[in-house]
Formats: sequence, C-alpha cells, structure tokens
Amino acid sequence: GLFTWHNDNGRTGQNLNEVVLSPGDVSYTQFGKLFSYPVDGYVYAQPLYVENVTVAGGAHNVVYVATEHDSVFAFDADGLAAGPLWQASLLPAGATTVPNSDVNSSDIVPEIGITGTPVIDPVTGTLYVAAKSKENGAWVYRLHALDITSGAERPNSPVVIQASVPGGGVGGDGNGNVAFNARRQLQRPGLLLLNGVVYLAFGSHGDTAPYHGWLLGYDAPTLNQVAVFNATPNGTEGAFWEGGAAPAADGANRIYISSGNGTFDVDTGGSDYGDSFISLNFTGGSGLSVAGYFTPYNQAWMLQNDKDLGAGGLMALPDQPGPHPHLLIGGGKEGRLLMVDRDNMGGYNPAGDTQIVQSISSIARGIFSTPAYWQGNVYYLGSGGTLGVFQLNNGSLTQLAPAPPPTYGFPGATPSISANGSVNGIVWTLQTDQAKVSGPAVLHAYDATNVANELYNTNQAPNGRDVPGPAVKFTLPTVVNGKVYVGTQNQLNVYGLLP
Repeated sequence: GLFTWHNDNGRTGQNLNEVVLSPGDVSYTQFGKLFSYPVDGYVYAQPLYVENVTVAGGAHNVVYVATEHDSVFAFDADGLAAGPLWQASLLPAGATTVPNSDVNSSDIVPEIGITGTPVIDPVTGTLYVAAKSKENGAWVYRLHALDITSGAERPNSPVVIQASVPGGGVGGDGNGNVAFNARRQLQRPGLLLLNGVVYLAFGSHGDTAPYHGWLLGYDAPTLNQVAVFNATPNGTEGAFWEGGAAPAADGANRIYISSGNGTFDVDTGGSDYGDSFISLNFTGGSGLSVAGYFTPYNQAWMLQNDKDLGAGGLMALPDQPGPHPHLLIGGGKEGRLLMVDRDNMGGYNPAGDTQIVQSISSIARGIFSTPAYWQGNVYYLGSGGTLGVFQLNNGSLTQLAPAPPPTYGFPGATPSISANGSVNGIVWTLQTDQAKVSGPAVLHAYDATNVANELYNTNQAPNGRDVPGPAVKFTLPTVVNGKVYVGTQNQLNVYGLLP
C-alpha cells in the first residue's frame, strides 16, 4: 500500500513496486480513465491505498479519500463496487464545516474541513486525520483515529487539538503564554507517523494574524499530546504550509520542516525560526527539541517581499555516496533550490549561503512543491516552469535538459515516480493551474530516463475521454498497482490500462 503523503517519510515520491505500468504501455491508445467515484467536497489530500482489506463483507484493495466536507471515503480501488465501501462524516452533531468567509481568505473555497493528507498505520489498520469544524460559533480542530475496515472511531478518538507554549509572541494571553488559535491556523501539511507518534503541522489561512507555525505530536494508541513546537513563540508568523507536504523524517528519526515568513532571531539568542529549514528530535517527556536549522542569508529581504521559504516541502534523500551522505532538498517562493547536509545544516550566515552544500538559483518563478527522487535523479516542477531534472553525483546537483512545454502556471506540481525497482520509471505530475477558475486538471506522464519524452496526458484522448474534472491546487496523484488516482473538486478519478 501507500500509507502517507508522497509515499514515504523521506517524501521521495517513489513507488518502486509498480510492476504493471511501464513507459511502453502508457499512451492514450492503451491507457486512460477507467472510472470515477463522486465525493462531497474538494479533495486537497492525496488519496491513500491499502491492499487486501477485509471490509463490507469481503476483501478489497481500498483507496481512501478525504474531503473539505469533513468526510472520509473508502472506495474499492479496482472499481468492483458501485459506491463507497464506507463513508465517515467527522462532523459532530450540530456542527458544520468552516465557511471560508470565517477566515478572511478565499484560498480554500467554499468550505474548510479536511485539508492535510491523512496517514495510515498498516499494522493497526488505523487512519489518522485532522478535521476542522464550526460548533456553536467556535472553531475546532479534532484529531481522529479511524478503523480502516469500517470508518469507526478507535478508542480515545477523537481528541480536540489544543496547545500552548511559553512566550510573548502574537496572540499571547498576556501572562507569558501563546495558545493555539483554531480559527486562524490551517492544518495544511500532510500528517507524519513516526515511532508511534502522529505529528500534525499548521500554517495559516492566508496571512491573517495571529498565527504561528505549530508542530504537535500525539501518541498513536492513546491520542495523548506528547509534543508541542512553536516556530515563533516570541514573535509572529513562521507558518508551516509546504504546499501540502508532510514533514519529512529520516532513518535517524529526525523530523524536518520548513517555515514561512516570520520573526527570525535565533542568531542573536532568540527562539524564533521564520523562513528556516528546521530539524527536530522527539525527546520523550520534554517533547521536541531543535537539532539543527538553516536560514537563508537574505531572510530579512524574504520577509519584506513575501518570499516564504516554507511555500515548498522538504525531501530527505536516501543515503548518498560522497562527503555529504545525508542530504535535504527544498525551496520556496524565491525559486532557489537549496541542498543542505542534514548532519550539519549550517545555521545562518548573513554573508551568503556558502555553508550549505548547494544553492541553485532561478529554477522557477517560485517553488510551491516538493521534489521527487529516483535512480540518482531529482525531479522538480516549480511555478512557471516545466519538469526539471537534476543528476546527483557525490553530493552535487547538475541540471539536465528539462521537459519541453507546456509550462505549468501556479503552483507548479509535485512529481511522483512509479517504477519496478530500477527500471520502467515514469514521472507523474498533476497540472492544477486552472484551479482558481475551476478549470480541468491535467494528468501528465513522462519517461523518467528522458523527461523530454512525454508519454501521456489527459488532453490527448479524443472527445474529452480522460479529463479528470475541476482542479484543486497542490493535489498530487497516487500511483499504485497499475492505477493512478486523481482527486478533484467533486470526484476521484481512476486511470489505468484500457480493456
């Protein structure tokens, strides 16, 4: 199965167990839209997949879809059932989803419910998901733990999400504490499950204060809160958005997350990490501690010009040969691709970013996505660009020839890779630049060994056969077991080899 955002905790986007789809078969004459399922709201979250689940009286491969209407659907992934195997509404009695007008932002319309991608624990068969609702005039977040066979709540589920840290930052209570503000915070990043702890990260709805970047950890079996981190406890902003990316983690159990514009004063002894890559360790009773960080030399300029570093997500690469075996890659609105040594992230150098492994300028107008990795190549697609490829050798990136147009508008796309180990690599992207006007999404497939060779896109087939429906920005496809799952504003579309 595929249990988490971008397929693994490193966020590499790889599915190396795809034995059905190959570049020779993916063309509009052999591959296309097989069927679709209607849903009740926008699908911002990536669909997740578990094979051979006993549900509804039989064994099914199941795809799980979460919507902004605070619903979670379980569908037969192979189209062997006419409707959902189960559907769970996460709205308490008398509650509604949150109208977008309540948060002074038109970014998510018309309602706000489930935005971040859930995470599944395949060992216990539990899906963890955060849902936002409006109840008696108040705004509430809850963390739910659902049985993947039925949608029923697990014991101790749900729990109301609350948090507080010592500090004098914006939104403080006047007594030296800063509390989590459920109205203003947006649970945009996907969830992370690491060593029995479920982590949820929060940004904001637009730039409406007061808000901070929050990372909260909950014990998976009990849903007791065990970790709280605030990126700017004595300042403001520092949101965690990452274009929907979940926090990354590596084999050393370190967590990596990127913050947006906000107060930065760590270099002068403060505790605020605006516009930074942050590495965190879970230390048990004391929660989360900062293990390292990197902040660009021009952080003050980025803050003044709304160039959030945390607009894009981070990828922790598999171990590499050379002097920097543990690498982290990401970027933000400035359009720079940054590669950092996870063991020595570099901190802050106002004279220039010479302390990090590599900085590549102007790869796009802005980066609102996360890279993917396969066979020594890093794939990236920023806003205003085409699919780019960088070859990685001994800790150094070399740019190869990019894919030809069409150019992707805002927000670009997060690539995903399907491959049978080291062969049959395909790069999948979802073009969503028509989301603002409810125009159609476009699914693309490229040969991973030569991205100049576009194998397929959903506009190629005649009579609109493969058009997936109205786009949702930041969404990405799920590719598994010979099929590709694409969420839109009103349905889940399923693609595969044609009969």
